[in-house]
Amino acid sequence: MKVIIGSKNPAKILAVQTAFSHYEAAIMSEDVPSGVNDQPFSDEETIKGAINRAYGAIEASGGQIGIGLEGGVQKTEYGLFLCNWGALAEKGQPPIIAGGARIPLPEEISVRLLAGEELGPVMDDYAKKENVRKNEGAVGIFTNGQVNRADMFSHVMKLLIGQYEYRKGAS
Repeated sequence: MKVIIGSKNPAKILAVQTAFSHYEAAIMSEDVPSGVNDQPFSDEETIKGAINRAYGAIEASGGQIGIGLEGGVQKTEYGLFLCNWGALAEKGQPPIIAGGARIPLPEEISVRLLAGEELGPVMDDYAKKENVRKNEGAVGIFTNGQVNRADMFSHVMKLLIGQYEYRKGAS
């Protein structure tokens, strides 16, 4: 089985590798555009980015399975929440979609996002670190390391693979 990840982000790659560890799978990653804004601002846009990455990964390399993982934010009456979505694509099949954990962002971060900044650079500035998005992620900072970005996407990957296995068994 050839699995292609539509991203070169190490946290996303680790999540996919972990999820497929019990499969005999060649896992590769391709830098695939999400086709949405750099800072997705809704569940809808974040899902679309994940689906675009998943199908784009298959097209870029001819794998059997494409994986798209996308982080974004969702505006609610309680403030901006982190959201993360994943998609598993197979040629000729509708995408399998799953979402993950959500936590609210502090007001000082939300204000900057609402003003048009992207979460990755805002988090680097806030945490006084480089490449937060490729490491612990905003979720890692705001959960005091209890959950990092790879953990968050690993949960999404388990949901995707579980649905994939269910679909295979049901067909």
